[in-house]
Amino acid sequence: MKHHKDVVSHIASSVSQYFKRREPFRIFHGSTNSTRPGGRQNTVDISALSRVLSVDTKTKTALVEPNVPMDRLVEATIKHGLVPPVVMEFPGITAGGGFAGTGGESSSFKYGYFNETVNSIEVVLGNGNIVTASEKENTDLFHGASGAVGSLGITTLLELQLIQAKKFVEATYHPVRSIAEAVAKVKEETLNLDHDYVDGILFSKDHGVIVTGRMTDSLPPSSPTQCFSAPGDPWFYLHVRDRTLSATTPITEYIPLAEYLFRYDRGGFWVGRSAFSYFSFPFNKLTRWFLDDFLHTRMLYKALHASGQSRNYVVQDLAIPYPAVEKFIDYTTSSFNIWPLWLCPLRQSRLPTLHPHNPATEIDNKTLAPLLNVGLWGFGPSDSDTFVAKNRELEAQLKELGGMKWLYAHTYYPETEFWEMFDKKWYEGLRTKYHAERLPSVWHKVRVDEEAQRKAEEEGGWGAWALRQWPLGGLWGIRKAIQSREYLIARSSTWKERRE
Repeated sequence: MKHHKDVVSHIASSVSQYFKRREPFRIFHGSTNSTRPGGRQNTVDISALSRVLSVDTKTKTALVEPNVPMDRLVEATIKHGLVPPVVMEFPGITAGGGFAGTGGESSSFKYGYFNETVNSIEVVLGNGNIVTASEKENTDLFHGASGAVGSLGITTLLELQLIQAKKFVEATYHPVRSIAEAVAKVKEETLNLDHDYVDGILFSKDHGVIVTGRMTDSLPPSSPTQCFSAPGDPWFYLHVRDRTLSATTPITEYIPLAEYLFRYDRGGFWVGRSAFSYFSFPFNKLTRWFLDDFLHTRMLYKALHASGQSRNYVVQDLAIPYPAVEKFIDYTTSSFNIWPLWLCPLRQSRLPTLHPHNPATEIDNKTLAPLLNVGLWGFGPSDSDTFVAKNRELEAQLKELGGMKWLYAHTYYPETEFWEMFDKKWYEGLRTKYHAERLPSVWHKVRVDEEAQRKAEEEGGWGAWALRQWPLGGLWGIRKAIQSREYLIARSSTWKERRE
């Protein structure tokens, strides 16, 4: 803990100096899974906070620094027979990012967002003071900081809940043949208390799969296990699509636990296929095997940012009340025609919150009704003005249907419209109480500043021009991804199932 305390003390000292000089500052984490354009200004570097400090098997908790990614977290806990209740499907997403952002995954129908599995956090406030926040102390800060994207202080340590891990996930693929059937099936399966995981993939209007998972230590005799992490393994979504294309009954198979948790890493769900489309390169088992190093999520994110392609690529997660989901998908089909779509059932956080929410309640008039997340990921219009217009149209449609987007992605709401969705008085009260005014507000952090973006492109000279030319932008993205050497992380990961 001494190293941790020294690093936090240095961070607090830096923040204190900015506070005394009344200078605004930002937090530098060293990595991102956001697709918003970003920039470096006055920064407080917290990239050194990247260790799992302890795993306590008696209390089933882990002390984790904010920059610990999911794969390192799972590797640290699974050796003790434990696993976090909510694990973000991308290995590079960090514990701090899951808490400060919105981390909703296939176990979130049961446990809620990732922050609901956090017992306490250590926070450096905007004046440099170091405090602990939990359900017992500084409760308003603890609740408000989740989803506030680092705009209420700097989280430097998290105590996470853990649950008993088992060797395998018994995964069952339930084929569905319409949007309505898919939505109904997701909701039905979330009521089954035996399930640990529920999500879904819609390949088209008439082919979808609802995936349910149950942790187990038992493997039926002669049952093979299915893995997804090796270069020769199938991508999860392609595997599920092919197995259910003509199926009329559910199909069950057994997947080692960590292989299940990170089943979407290769291909980034299906976003990796867009790289093949961009370069007009053949997409088949051989080319996926050959280019495997480039097709894990860490590398895909590096390339996406460096190439400039994030400016016209739709990466949106959209939480919607169940009754409105079918209408919303009809809209995305006609307006974007992006397939596949991801379905992820979500248990809401209590209000007020900066997470996606809807005030509708269940029959008891007390419990907030669950939401269904729709993952919309694919190429948008290449013209920037048309792209922005399409996103504003999406935001308007979402608002009309009572839904909300996750704030990691392109967000175009004007400030007034943004605060119509959230409790500004509550949020600003926390900003004042905890001296966070020198940090960017949540709206300033999540919005796309179109004017600044346009100005940067105009002043960027030939380099900015080149990034907009095919295939130079894509090639530059590949180069920067290679230079990051993050492909080595996937190669050396110990969570992968060992093969004979």
